Amino acid sequence: MGEIIIKAHKSYREVVAVCDKHLLGKKFLEGERMLDLTGQFFDGEVFSSEEAVEKIAFHVREDATFNIIGEGSVALCLKMGIISESGILKVDGIPFALVLA
Repeated sequence: MGEIIIKAHKSYREVVAVCDKHLLGKKFLEGERMLDLTGQFFDGEVFSSEEAVEKIAFHVREDATFNIIGEGSVALCLKMGIISESGILKVDGIPFALVLA
């Protein structure tokens, strides 16, 4: 699956950004939709997919909100049961999901 970047943001509840490392710094446009990974929101710690499972599972227990972008990240969260196929959208071929866990 490749390396995954995870960054937790503190708010009234935790907002966790999860994305495939190779997508960081890119912007994707399709019609009215845009995925913008050029700012600091997704620029967090790099994990292997195995390490990411533990980190994501921790945040699920903390009742976090997730922004998940990229084939590897979406596939991992799908496998973990955090998201379902029906919750996955695409922009310019890049899958993403927004979810309250």
